[in-house]
Amino acid sequence: MIAPGARIHATALVEDGVAIGEGTSVWDSVHIRGPGTTIGEDCIIGEKTYVAYGVAIADRVKINAFVYICTGVTIEDGVMISAGTTFTNDRYPRATTPDLTKLRPSDPDEHTLPTIVRAGTTIGARATIGPGIELGRFSMVGMAAAVTRSVPDFHLVVGHPARTVAAVCRCGEPFLRAVDGLLPDTNDVECGTCGLRYGVTDNRVVEL
Repeated sequence: MIAPGARIHATALVEDGVAIGEGTSVWDSVHIRGPGTTIGEDCIIGEKTYVAYGVAIADRVKINAFVYICTGVTIEDGVMISAGTTFTNDRYPRATTPDLTKLRPSDPDEHTLPTIVRAGTTIGARATIGPGIELGRFSMVGMAAAVTRSVPDFHLVVGHPARTVAAVCRCGEPFLRAVDGLLPDTNDVECGTCGLRYGVTDNRVVEL
């Protein structure tokens, strides 16, 4: 299940039932749980990161140190997850049954909500991603943001709770400022850094 070209640090714990692709590096004290976790090719899993069972990570994903990825998370190609990011999967968690006599099981149930991080997204250091969230393609989450609702493609969000402050290019540079969390409509706007062009209608960013 682990490709011959994958590099696994001697202190990393990789459980049975985990698939890791060619060229991926797993650094010190990482814990990857199985079964059912898949990690693609040419990824980096930074030191002391935890990846739960059933997580799907695609190719060329860069995960920095001290990241917590819970069950129900899917990460597409080319995503960057900065140090200290935490994912969650339950809106109303409890440790025990209502009468406090039994610990609730940690297995997924009807309250476990999936989260998907679309291709090209960047998540800033120490951000917290709420359950049932979709982070759109090439979106960007500011450091220490608390994301409580889904983020559209090419939106830059910051704050507590996170809200849109700008549109952000594939290259990572903001190119259009938001007003009160909404992007102004425009037929054609150019990224001043790389020259890629975009249109915006009803807060939706499309590539031209």
